[in-house]
Amino acid sequence: MNQRYDSLILATGAFVLAGAGLVAWTAGWWLPGVGESSLVRGALVLAALAAVGIPAGWAHVLFVRQLQAERRALERMCNVNYRELCEENQAGAGEPSDSVVARVRAALTSLACQLRESEDVRAPLELRARRGVVEQERLQAMLLSWPDPAMVIDELGQVVWANAHAEKLFEFDVAANVRCRIAQWQACDPLLDLLTELQRRPAGTARTADFEITDPSGAKRSYRVTARNHAATSPGATDSGLRGVVAVMQDISSQREIGRRHAEFVSAVSHEMKTPLSGIKAYVELLADPDVTDEKLREEFLAVINSQADRLQRLIDNLLNLARIESGVVKVHKESASLNELLKDVLDVVRPAAEQKRIELRADLSPMYLGALVDRDQISQAAINLLSNAIKYTPEGGTVTLRSRILDDRVQFDVEDTGVGISAEDCTRVFQKFYRVKSHSDMAPGTGLGLALAKSIVEEVHGGSLTLKSEVGRGSTFSVTLAAAGAMR
Repeated sequence: MNQRYDSLILATGAFVLAGAGLVAWTAGWWLPGVGESSLVRGALVLAALAAVGIPAGWAHVLFVRQLQAERRALERMCNVNYRELCEENQAGAGEPSDSVVARVRAALTSLACQLRESEDVRAPLELRARRGVVEQERLQAMLLSWPDPAMVIDELGQVVWANAHAEKLFEFDVAANVRCRIAQWQACDPLLDLLTELQRRPAGTARTADFEITDPSGAKRSYRVTARNHAATSPGATDSGLRGVVAVMQDISSQREIGRRHAEFVSAVSHEMKTPLSGIKAYVELLADPDVTDEKLREEFLAVINSQADRLQRLIDNLLNLARIESGVVKVHKESASLNELLKDVLDVVRPAAEQKRIELRADLSPMYLGALVDRDQISQAAINLLSNAIKYTPEGGTVTLRSRILDDRVQFDVEDTGVGISAEDCTRVFQKFYRVKSHSDMAPGTGLGLALAKSIVEEVHGGSLTLKSEVGRGSTFSVTLAAAGAMR
């Protein structure tokens, strides 16, 4: 039986004995002959007090012990780990089942077991959550560093996410909660129409279109926009109503420019080939005419055909040389050579053309040895192209000068003429393939490839530089700078 019940029985017995002692004392006091003795009277009082005090004191001692035991048990439970409670519960340890402490312990043990189970469930969930956060951060970093503009537009037409390129292009800041409604855009109305129309389409609808957009600097750039209407994620969402749109924009300005240049190149090649071919065909037809019997006239026709064939051959050779250089498959045989000797040979090649136009061809070559590590054939070709160009656009009686000099670890030669000169606008384009100054097109025939080929040989093959200084009506100076042989590695 529990100690608490023992204390209660003892207390009850004490009160019963006390009542009996009090009755006995009262009876002895009033009964004849008993209460007359003071000794008997005192004994009865002491007996009554003992009957009350001894059981009550013992009950108090037992009660205090019980309180102390329960306090120690509570203190142990305050310090015990909940896992130990679970283990003790499984081992069957604990207070008696009818103890208040035991009931508290059982409740705490039950809660501890539930906590342990929840922690066992929480551990994999926390791991999955951490992995999800890492994946989200990785995805966020990848999208933010995406080289093309990308953004997400919600069903209300507001930009809710955008990477740095999109924010810069459309001048808004999503991170600073500066929301932008696409209806307020001024950048591109066709793009606005596409996104607005796509919002009303069923989920999964995609559109791709090309647009020209003006960036904040005022430059116009071409973009290929791929937009998709994503599915709504809210509970109970249906396929009806407005939806959000994910849009990715690819800058295709360089592709457009390459396509434009390619079209211009094909058109120019076709035009340049068509002219000599047409001449050859026309004179062949004249030679085939049986009425043409004059031998001298036939020789003139053959000379024209031969010159047109040479022109076509030069065009093809220049195109092939440019293609080889640009593709990097040109064979280069560099060797240490005297630049002055190379230039003297070039002068001998172009001298007949200069004498035919009565143009003075001057050589102002450095008296010093100018060594350069070059491919002789290719540098000779570049120098011939520059001198031929100068002779073609210098009127009769003019002067073309070829100079050479040394500049520290570089060697340089200049082709200077007293020709018609080139405007500042044309100077920026004169090295482009097939480009010819319109005002000079009637002065001499050409393909517009000579200067482009010379620049490719000097800069792409030899790592030098080809520059131009010109003034309309006063002439032009083309300067070629190459590394000296001692500076080459």
